[in-house]
Amino acid sequence: MTPDASTWRSSEYDHLDTLTASDLAWEWLRRNDAYDADFEAVASGHGDPEPLTEQIRQRWGLRFPCRSTDLAS
Repeated sequence: MTPDASTWRSSEYDHLDTLTASDLAWEWLRRNDAYDADFEAVASGHGDPEPLTEQIRQRWGLRFPCRSTDLAS
């Protein structure tokens, strides 16, 4: 007997249907323990962050085409 798969979808994840590609990528990336460890290494502020930042860009495919601006000024 084949189980009924018509109700497999959980409403808990309905919001995923409205996400952009980058938002969806972030949803999965932020749950990755290895990414979290890399991020914590940079965020800890120990040593020069530039080599770690470049490693994270390369490892996780992150691209930042322009610098963020200070919206408070």
